[in-house]
Amino acid sequence: MKERRLFDESGRMKQSRPPMQIMRNLALAIGVAAAAAHAQTTNSFSTKSLALNDCIQLALQHNFDVRIERVNPEIARYNVSLAYAGYDPGLDFRATHSYNSSLGTLINGTLSIPASATKSDSFNVGIGGAAPIDSGLTYSLNASVSQTVGDRFNPISTVVTNGGVVTTNTSFLAAPFQNANGSVSISLTQPLLKNLWIDNIRYNIQISKSQLRGTEWGLRGRIIDIITQVETAYYNLIAARENVKVQEKALQLAEQLLAENKKKVEVGALAQLDEKQAESQVASSRADLLTAQNTLGTRQRVLKNLLSDDYSEWSNVLIDPAEPLTAVPQMLNLQASWQNGLTMRPDLEQARLNADQLGITLKFQRNQLFPQLDLTGTFGRNGNSGVYSEVFGQIRDAEGPFYSVGAEFRIPLGNQAARNNYKITKAQRAQALLRLKQLEQTIMVGIEDAVGTAIGNYERVKATREASSYADEALKAEQKKLENGKSTNFEVLQLQKNLTAARSAEIQALADYNNALAALAASEGTTLQRLNLSLEVK
Repeated sequence: MKERRLFDESGRMKQSRPPMQIMRNLALAIGVAAAAAHAQTTNSFSTKSLALNDCIQLALQHNFDVRIERVNPEIARYNVSLAYAGYDPGLDFRATHSYNSSLGTLINGTLSIPASATKSDSFNVGIGGAAPIDSGLTYSLNASVSQTVGDRFNPISTVVTNGGVVTTNTSFLAAPFQNANGSVSISLTQPLLKNLWIDNIRYNIQISKSQLRGTEWGLRGRIIDIITQVETAYYNLIAARENVKVQEKALQLAEQLLAENKKKVEVGALAQLDEKQAESQVASSRADLLTAQNTLGTRQRVLKNLLSDDYSEWSNVLIDPAEPLTAVPQMLNLQASWQNGLTMRPDLEQARLNADQLGITLKFQRNQLFPQLDLTGTFGRNGNSGVYSEVFGQIRDAEGPFYSVGAEFRIPLGNQAARNNYKITKAQRAQALLRLKQLEQTIMVGIEDAVGTAIGNYERVKATREASSYADEALKAEQKKLENGKSTNFEVLQLQKNLTAARSAEIQALADYNNALAALAASEGTTLQRLNLSLEVK
């Protein structure tokens, strides 16, 4: 057996090709294994036919991103309720019992201050807070009652005459006593400068409401994003499915040509080299089919991931798109698309809300620059008697009214904190407005690009469709020429490749056009309107 030299005389490796029979056998083995694996996989899967709208509804119910985003408005609503909690009144109640006793005092051996004992009970209740009106008014309602019980020692003097000597003796008689008093009052404090236009409670309420609207727009934006992803995945899956059919047809044509060539070689009407070329084309077509099948599997998984929150339920399911790839012409208007984008884009609305929130903060910080000037007033009724019942009667009959009116003025010297907070917020709001303008411009450019892409892809659909038709006609003509001996296998094989490429290009152009329309709707923020979907955030 003659030794094959792998290196030339200069020591460089020779460029050699493996024998054609090895290539043919290897390609045949790969094709058979791929076909068997694909058949086994297909048989173990159940097929589920879904229209695009079915996929969108499944995604809205089960997609993790949508489910996570849905929680944000709920949290924001709790924050609004939390802000309103600033108006919740506070209730105070206090009860006190006390006992006090004292020993008598002796002065020069005589009882000067007798012993005493008193017991008292007092009850206080109050309710107060901020009034839920747009003025910063605060209020306080208070009621108190107390009763004291004890022994009061009254002095008793007696005069005794003994032998002309007059002596005065003093004794003390214990006299129990009881005293009760009470009052009911209301106090009001009304800011006249600081905290008049907006205070902490109203500030928190306005900010939380704006944030709630922001989360609603955020949910809308996330839903638009997921729907666009579902549309893209759906159209790409259709394209992958159709491309598998194209590759299967290409393999069928290659195998048909190979079978015809074998017959011609057997009768001596064709050179063996032409058979080898046909075998190579079959091997190449099988490899392309395997790649197309792998792509189809990948796009299946992409779509199933978007539709599910439990992937195991979809692991043995093959989605069969129920809709064909079509190119429906659209009347695209750049000015109308710009108008839609500047009024309906969720991210733009969120940017506007962010600027509005800084405006609310600026209003609050400006009000904090003013000194504190509060008008205060108190009105109430007193009662004082021996027993509780009489005290309550006096309060009811307004026998002991009282009131007070005043003002409180306070100003921090320098007021540096309020001044700098105001300047910071003012600069932040100016920055937010610039970012808003920048985003508007970015949206306009993006929409213009999306419109151009959609128009270009529609024209590409028409061009690739014509190319596919011409490639089919050219192949049929060349096959007839080959049958009449006026062409070669090489020409037919080349035209088969051209037809396969043209058909794949047409399918991809159709998918790209539909994806471009979905992207344009997302750029405008009109995805829901385009699909006749409504979003209600509860």
